[in-house]
Amino acid sequence: MTNNKNIIIIAEQQNSKIKSISYELLSKGKDIAEKTGADLFAVLLGEQLDNEANELIYYGADKVFLYQHSSFRDFDPQNFKLNIVNLVQEQKPDLLLLGASHLGRSLAPRLAAALQAGLSADCVGIEVDDEGNIIQIRPAFSGSVLAYVKTKTKPVIATLRYKSTQSRKRDTSRKGEVITREAETIPSLITILRKQKSGDINLTEADIIVSGGRGFKKADDLSILAELAKTCGGVIGASRPLVDDGWIGKEHQVGFSGNTVKPKVYIACGISGSSQHLAGMRRSDIIIAINTDPSAPIFKIADYGIVGDLYEIVPNLISEIKGRIL
Repeated sequence: MTNNKNIIIIAEQQNSKIKSISYELLSKGKDIAEKTGADLFAVLLGEQLDNEANELIYYGADKVFLYQHSSFRDFDPQNFKLNIVNLVQEQKPDLLLLGASHLGRSLAPRLAAALQAGLSADCVGIEVDDEGNIIQIRPAFSGSVLAYVKTKTKPVIATLRYKSTQSRKRDTSRKGEVITREAETIPSLITILRKQKSGDINLTEADIIVSGGRGFKKADDLSILAELAKTCGGVIGASRPLVDDGWIGKEHQVGFSGNTVKPKVYIACGISGSSQHLAGMRRSDIIIAINTDPSAPIFKIADYGIVGDLYEIVPNLISEIKGRIL
C-alpha cells in the first residue's frame, strides 16, 4: 500500500437516484479501509444530486467528489472517464472500485487503459493480505475455479459483482465532506437510441427470477414463463440461446456474458446449465431446476430438481401457487 492510503469507489445513479450497487461498493471499500487505515472516497457524476451525495456519506464515504453537468444525465463513458482519470491522478488512490454493472464493465477498461493500470473484472471478493497487498478474487474458467489476483500496478482497479457483499446500515450521524468539482466535458460521440425506463427489467436487483432455456419450443411459449414470473412476483430471465435467437431481449440474459444475479429464488425452466449460464446464477440462495434430462448440469447445483416436461410442470406449478395465494 502507498502512503496516500485512499480508496475511491465509483458510485452509480439513475434518474438522479443512487443505485444500490454504490452502497455495496462502499461496504467493501470500508472493509478494506478499516484494515489499512485508508480514507474512503466516492465519486458521483450526474445532475440534481445534492441530497443524494449525502447518502454516500451515511453509508461510509469520508469524502464525496460531486460532478454535476447536464451531459452526465445519461452515462457517457468518454466524459465519465475524463473526469475520473483527472481525479485519480490527483488523489493517487491504492484501489479504484467499480460495480460489475453495465456502467462498470464499460468504464473500467477505459480507466485502466488511460491510467496504464491492471484491471480485475467481475470480482466476488476483495481482501488484504498480511503484507497489505490488495487481493482480488474472481471466478475463472466460467466459474469452475477462483483466481486470487495481486496487481503490480497502482491503482488497483477492480469491478465487484452485485450482491458480493452486504451494504452497511445507513447512519445519518456520520460526518463527511461533499466536494463539488467543476465538470470537464468534450463533445460526445455517443447517441442514445433508447433509454431504460424506471419500470424496465432489472435482473440484478430481483428477489425471484424465472428463467427459460432451450427447453422451450417456440418464442410464443415464453408466455407461460411470464405467467409463472407474475404469479411468483418475480422477473423473467433467459439463457443466451434464447437471446441469440431473438426470442427475448438481452436485458433478460443471465450468464457470464449477460447479467450476474443472486436472487433469493432462481427457477430454471428448460435450462440444461452450461458453464457460462451457471457462472451467472450459481450464487442464488435457492435454485429450482426443471428439465427432462436427469443428467443436466443444472441439477448438480440445484437445491430442488424436477425431472419432467416444463410444459406440464410449469402450468401445474402456476395453479398450485395461485391456489395457495387464494
